[in-house]
Amino acid sequence: MKLTSKQRAYLKGLAMNLDPVYQIGKESLTPEIVKGLDEVLAARELIKVSVLKNCDDDVRAIAETAAERTRSQAVQVIGRKFVLYRPAKEPKIVLPR
Repeated sequence: MKLTSKQRAYLKGLAMNLDPVYQIGKESLTPEIVKGLDEVLAARELIKVSVLKNCDDDVRAIAETAAERTRSQAVQVIGRKFVLYRPAKEPKIVLPR
């Protein structure tokens, strides 16, 4: 699933008011964190993740890897935070066409 720019903008607007649900530290993306992100995405569809300063990896690379491993879309990367989106089987978020 590829997001259009209109859909991406809509999701960015929804994500503005979200608090980060996960923090990635110096261990970077461990299998446990990926599993946790997968579970939270199943429940919420849209999540914000924070990368702590003690993590030396590139935030954009972490976001892309997390999206790939959780079969989601990286909506945006701002500073040390990123937003992931994956529609549920019965979506709560209705995307514009």
